Parts: sequence; structure tokens; C-alpha cells
Amino acid sequence: MAHDGQDLRLDETVMPDLLLTSAAALGPVDAVFDLARNRVRAMVTVDGKISGAALEAHQTAVHGLAWLATYAQALRQMQGWAERLQAEGTFGEVEQLLHQIAFGEYLWQIYGGIQMNQGEIVRLQDLGLTQDDMRVLMASEVMQLTQHGNTQDARSRLVALMQERAAEITVGRCGLDDELEMIREQFRRYTVDKVAPYAHEWHLKDELIPMEVIEELAEMGVFGLTIPEEYGGFGLSKASMCVVSEELSRGYIGVGSLGTRSEIAAELIIAGGTDAQKEKWLPGLASGEILPTAVFTEPNTGSDLGALRTKAVRDENGDWIINGNKTWITHAARTHVMTVLARTVPDTTDYRGLSMFLAEKTPGTDEQPWQDPGISGGEIEVLGYRGMKEYTVNFDDFKVKGENMLGSEEGKGFKQLMETFESARIQTAARAIGVAQSAMDEGLKYAEDRKQFGKSLINFPRVSGKIAMMAVEIMIARQLTYFSAREKDEGRRCDLEAGMAKLLGARVAWAAADNALQIHGGNGFALEYGISRILCDARILNIFEGAAEIQAQVIARRLLG
Repeated sequence: MAHDGQDLRLDETVMPDLLLTSAAALGPVDAVFDLARNRVRAMVTVDGKISGAALEAHQTAVHGLAWLATYAQALRQMQGWAERLQAEGTFGEVEQLLHQIAFGEYLWQIYGGIQMNQGEIVRLQDLGLTQDDMRVLMASEVMQLTQHGNTQDARSRLVALMQERAAEITVGRCGLDDELEMIREQFRRYTVDKVAPYAHEWHLKDELIPMEVIEELAEMGVFGLTIPEEYGGFGLSKASMCVVSEELSRGYIGVGSLGTRSEIAAELIIAGGTDAQKEKWLPGLASGEILPTAVFTEPNTGSDLGALRTKAVRDENGDWIINGNKTWITHAARTHVMTVLARTVPDTTDYRGLSMFLAEKTPGTDEQPWQDPGISGGEIEVLGYRGMKEYTVNFDDFKVKGENMLGSEEGKGFKQLMETFESARIQTAARAIGVAQSAMDEGLKYAEDRKQFGKSLINFPRVSGKIAMMAVEIMIARQLTYFSAREKDEGRRCDLEAGMAKLLGARVAWAAADNALQIHGGNGFALEYGISRILCDARILNIFEGAAEIQAQVIARRLLG
């Protein structure tokens, strides 16, 4: 290793070919995963079937398996990214450092313990592996990467290069085509100009994002990115949605999340709506003239959507009358349509009795959120993720037109909602990457500007090391997210991949925000500094669109099934 500011990639006398070595390391990781899956499956199998009670009893092992699978897939996607760049001749020093540090760190964590969150580490022994089982990870390629991949010199060199190339939008090439990079550049410019300078004020004042911003985003096509052209959208890929969500969330997660509601509503209608419903709703969603909100969660159900109690009953005119209470409804006040999940089949107590409605409403204001009879509610004051506001919503004989049951078929609501989860989780993973990027931006800038003991903070190895790991994990999460988006674009089932992207992305965002605030020291705890907002915004990512524990459970069920 060089120690004088020279190229600090892996010494070729130690490892002649980085990509051959990292490719060879994937085999032992897969072998360990196969062993772990078999051991965990044995733990949770009763009478030849996966047992719900056993899954709960062995929850740490079950969720740990999900994390192990996520790490294995993340390393595989990093390998694919690196090989594509090498084939193009663009696998430069920054990319090589990102790659070697990623493999060095994640291989060590697989062997020694994966951080599910800041207080829970899952180890291979928790998954039923013995020391002899773990010897498969003693392969020479794994040893080389763990010993020489994530070193202090490598991290310091990466940050030095980041400082030299401060004008670049991302740390390292993302591996996207020219069209997607042009989209990134366009939205990065918009964010720097129209979002980032105002985000902290919107947050501190707990203000709704100005309608002017929403109108500008509509003109840029944000709300119709993936809606088919025949309905007024752009018909672009989920990968484009990731890039846009990432860059807007880098400015402010509230702005990056505006498109989420349109994405979910459009997915619901495209997958489950009648032709008439598609014609009625999709063009307005695509243009931004119709702003939707998702009304699913109830006070006592949380993630258990099958237990929803809000009811809808058909009246003598064929319309539906909704009664019940909902909570954590984002952007509820000034939207035009609510996608409402309600129970329509009498005497049911699970998901089979639920139906989805496209419930029209009159947009409200901050002062008067509710304009229609039969609907009321209140604002939920929150730490972060502001800009659209969170509400409770109460339905008291609220009328919905009979034609507005999604698909015009009862009992399909839960299934229709499940069909949107892939896109929603991919989009949430992209938002997490944007928040992590924002934290890294703030941490890097502060570390360069702040002087202590006669030099900039960035010159202290533990400070630069924090920033380096932010850059590395952002690229790991990004490649996992892009992979899930490609799977979706190819029409393949990707609930597993999307869940992994969301699971890892949320943890990466929280770690980046926490470490960037640590770099700020006491100033990070002051509301006047933007990192205080970013920390609050990052925290929600591990909760919404499926809490981390639920996400791990869903992933594990697929792996064990």
C-alpha cells in the first residue's frame, strides 16, 4: 500500500486483479447463504411445513437470513456494476476504491456480524452455523479482500479524490446510460436552484411545499414519468423514476416524495382499474392536475392491513358510504382523490373482504383542510418528513360514486395494493439514497470548512473514514436499487429485490445522517443546521412502506418458501 497520497487501490502484489478476486469471493458467500437458509428452514419447519409460530420464535434468525441475502445480492450487484464499467473502460480509481472497500467491509460483516440496526447485530451462529461451517469464508480471495480492501489508507484516498472532483454529481460513475444521466443532471440542477435553498425553512416552519414547486415538477413530467404515453405520461422506466426520486430527495425528501403518491395511484389504476377508470384518472395524474393521496393505515392496525375495520356499504343508488378512521395519511388536505382501502364484504375479518376506492374530494387548504361533507381529521405533528403534512382522516357517511370502486369488483383491494408494493419500495429505496447523499454533502462540506486543532476536520482519519463509508454504502444501495428497477422494467417479479433495496437503503440513509451529524458535533444538534432536518427525515425511511422488521419478515418468507 502507498502512504503518500498516491494511488491507494489494492496493491497488485497482494491482489493481481481486483475484479477476479471479488468475483471469486461471491462463491463462498453463496455457500454460506445456502447453509444458513437450510439451517433456518429446519428451525421453522414443523411437520413438513413452514410454521408461523416457529417463524416468530426464531425471529432473529429469520430476519438475519433476510439481511444475509441482502448483503449477498448487494455484493453481486456491485460486482456486476464494476464489470460493466471495466468493459466500458470507465472503471477508474474512484470506482475501484468504492468496490474494494465495499467488498472488504461487507465480507467482514458477513463473517463477524451484520448490523441490522444500531442496536442489533446478527451473526452466522444465530442462523445455526458452526465455526466449521464458517470456514468456507476462509477462502484466499475473501481473506485478501477483508485484509486489504477496507483500509484507512483506502478510505482516506477515496475522500481525497472526492474533494478533487467536487463538481461531479455522484461519487463514482453510476453505470447508467446517457439518457438517465441527462435526467439526473436536469433534476440535480433544479434541486440545487429551487429546492435545497428553501428546504430547511419549509421544514422549520412546518410549511406545505409551495404549489409553485408542484406546478414546476408537473411541467417537468415528474408525475407522469412511468405512466404510459397513451394516457399522457412519458412511459419511462422505473430506473428513471429512481434517478428523479433520488435527486429530488437529495434536496428535500418531501419534494422527492411528491411523486410517490402519483406513482402508487397510477400503479393501482394501471394494474387493477377498468378501461373507463384509466381514461378518467391517468391523464390527470400524469399532468399533475390530479393530486392523489393513499388512505390505507388505521390507528390500531399498522402493518396488519388485513385487519382494517373501515367499512363501505352500498346505498340504494349504487354509491358507497364509507365509515371509519384512518391515520398517517400523507398530503391528505390538498389532494383531489384518495385511494381508500375499506371493508365491503360483510362478516370478513381478513384481507379477502377489502376493496379499493378512488374517492374524489375537494382540495383543502392549510387553514381549512376538509371541504366535503362526511370527512374530517387533524394534523399529526412530526419530527421530519414534512412539506406534505401527516393527517388523521375520519369518514362519517362519506359518499363515493359507485363507479369509483377500483376494477368494479369487490374483495380485490388487498391484492390490488400488493401489486404496487414493488414500485413503492423501489421508489422508497431511491428516496433513501437521496437522503443519504444529502447527509454526505452536508458532512463533507462541514468537515472541509470546520477547523479544529489547526486543521480541517476532513484531515482527521475517523472523520474522512465516516465520509468514505457514506460514499461506499450509497453506491452499494444504489446498485441494489437500480437492479430491482431493471427487474421491474423487464416485467419480472421483484418483490424480493425491491424489499432488499428498501431494507438496506433505509439503514444506509440513517447511518449517513447520524454520522454526518456527528461530524458537525454540537452544531449538528442545533436546528439552524440542515443536518438536523436530514437526520429527522432519514429516520422515517425505516418505518414507512414496510417497517424494517416487516420487510425482513417478507424477504425471509420468500427465501424459505
